[in-house]
Amino acid sequence: MTGLFKGLRKGAEAVGALMMLALFATFLLQILSRYVMDQAFGWTLELCLILWVWIVFFGCAFFVRNEDHITFDLLYRSASRGPRRAMAAISALAIVAGLAWSLLPTWDWIDFLRIKRSPTLRVPMRDVYVIYAVFLVAVIAAYAWRLFRILKEGVAGDDAPEHDEVRS
Repeated sequence: MTGLFKGLRKGAEAVGALMMLALFATFLLQILSRYVMDQAFGWTLELCLILWVWIVFFGCAFFVRNEDHITFDLLYRSASRGPRRAMAAISALAIVAGLAWSLLPTWDWIDFLRIKRSPTLRVPMRDVYVIYAVFLVAVIAAYAWRLFRILKEGVAGDDAPEHDEVRS
C-alpha cells in the first residue's frame, strides 16, 4: 500500500510541477507582451492568479507533509510521553473538527460561485475555488488518519521528547 501512496504522491508532485511550469511560462509571456510587444495580454495576469490558487491548495492537500510545516512546539517537546500523545491527539482532533465544521458552508459558497465568471478568461469562479474544497477534504482525511494512528500506536519517539511523528 505504501508503494501506491508513494506513486500517487509522485504523481501529485508532477501535477504541481506542471502547474508551476504553466505559471512561469504565463508570467514570461506576460512580461514579453508588456515590455517587448508593448501590448499587454489581460488574460495572463488572471491565469497566473488562478494557477497560484491551485498550486497552493493542491500542494498543501497532496504533497506537503505534516513535518514540512513550521511548528511552535516548545511545550510539546518539553512534555513527557503521555501529555505529548494527548497534545498530538487534541491537535489532530481540533483540525479535523474545525475543517469538517467549515466544509458544508464552504461548499455552499463555492457552489454559489458557479454563477460568477472571471473577468477576462470567463472561467466559472466555482472552477477556480473548487480546489479549496478538495484541500479541505484531503486535510480532514489526513488528520483523521493521523488521529487514528496516534490513538492506536502513540507518537514516534515516545522516549525522546524531540520527535512528534506518528509511529509508522
